[in-house]
Amino acid sequence: MSTPTVTATPARPKMDTKTITSIAMLTGVSVIIAWMSKLMPPVMFLDFDFKHVAVCVGGFTFGPMAAAIIGIISSFIEMITFSHTGPWGFLMNALATCSFCCTASWVYKRNHTKKGAVIGLSLGLVFMVVVMLLWNYLITPLYMTGASGELVSRATVAAMLPTLFLPFNLAKGGMNMAATLLLYKPVVTALRASGLVPPSQSTEGKKFNLGFLLFSLALLATFVTFALVLAGVI
Repeated sequence: MSTPTVTATPARPKMDTKTITSIAMLTGVSVIIAWMSKLMPPVMFLDFDFKHVAVCVGGFTFGPMAAAIIGIISSFIEMITFSHTGPWGFLMNALATCSFCCTASWVYKRNHTKKGAVIGLSLGLVFMVVVMLLWNYLITPLYMTGASGELVSRATVAAMLPTLFLPFNLAKGGMNMAATLLLYKPVVTALRASGLVPPSQSTEGKKFNLGFLLFSLALLATFVTFALVLAGVI
């Protein structure tokens, strides 16, 4: 009796051409959003932006590794183009983006629902705030200068943690959380229609949820107002 021949099926590549194209596109969008954020009033040397939205869209769609890739590459492009904070700014930028977006994406990957998105983004916000408080204390005295042009002391930075860095990161993360909740579905629907994104893995239906929309809008309005207060606009 002859032995049946078994033909091995080649393993599917982790990233196909469409995935790479989508990640590259979202990286470009992230950089453009960061550049446009320069039009917003800063809080001292800190800039508000919505770049985390594009990174979270990539992470929610392709997983936390994609979020890390988009976050790191976009931060590097910022460093070599329009950013003036050099390698230290790149490090802080990448840490903030990855801590927020990778955490949110990791949770959402395991729970593809609106509830999972809210929980993931909330945990991402908390994790980013904690990480940035630690790294601002460690790194900021190495590159931040005062009015005299000299580096600020670590004690000065420590005093700024609860009064500047904590509210800034909370406002920035909250705005990105709310904007992601609002924009993720329409953006991914457009990418899916273009064939760049695979079919949805969500366990929820496509029924319009007015309550979720109102919640997201209220959240966005709250954190935008908070950010404007911090920036001294209102």
